[in-house]
Amino acid sequence: MNFRQLHVPGQPFILANAWDLGSAKMLVALGAQAVATSSAAHAFTLGLHDLGEVSREQALSHASALADALPVPVSADLENGYGHSPDEVAESIRQAAALGLAGAGIEDMALPGDQPYPFADAVARIEAAAAAARVSATDFVLTARADGVMHGCYGLDEAIARLRAFAKAGADVLFVPLPGDLQALKSICRAVDAPVNALAVGPLGRLHLSDFASAGVARVSLGAALARVTHRAIADCAQQLYGAGEFGCLADSISGTKVESLIDQADKRKREQR
Repeated sequence: MNFRQLHVPGQPFILANAWDLGSAKMLVALGAQAVATSSAAHAFTLGLHDLGEVSREQALSHASALADALPVPVSADLENGYGHSPDEVAESIRQAAALGLAGAGIEDMALPGDQPYPFADAVARIEAAAAAARVSATDFVLTARADGVMHGCYGLDEAIARLRAFAKAGADVLFVPLPGDLQALKSICRAVDAPVNALAVGPLGRLHLSDFASAGVARVSLGAALARVTHRAIADCAQQLYGAGEFGCLADSISGTKVESLIDQADKRKREQR
């Protein structure tokens, strides 16, 4: 099943956001049908902040490495497309498609600033991205994000208006990170015709997959949440190590043999595809 076919409203799949080859291969071995990058999780591996500090070249190199190594589709988090103009966004999509990525997400925040693009500019950027995706040699799935709700810049009504315009501009999947509660998510799904992605963080992180299904969601992504679970483990254990001089936290780790076994499973599936 290709990436596009996985997107069925009311039958959501979990899009696993990985931050390196090891985490990606483990997630595939444990059941991930597709993998995406996370701008924040990737930035953490580079010792950088999210939202504007990682370059297009770094993001695409990271995503391409995952796509080359994995037996499942890989989608890239391309932030704002690494440029303000529609042409710059289109170029990011062209490069992503040429590298064999199955899709990418473009948000409507004018990074590295903290404000969204004006409505018309945001739509023009998605229109350019969609045009670039349509002429690619692959079936490239474009996700358009309305991030202003998450950043407190506009409300749900504005987000829905943007999503509808993004869909008309050619976006394949629509996404409002942190829209509020389950009712807000249902409102989004009812208001648009394209598949909707939901982010399993905040209030939505306490839901079951069946709740997302009932809302009409087609895809549930993790963002940087899984990476932050890992970083929480590092922080908690380090506090025991350096604060109390205790090493007990290390006893609960997964064995290296288990990690290697999961990596080997993903590698075997990749070899079988060739």
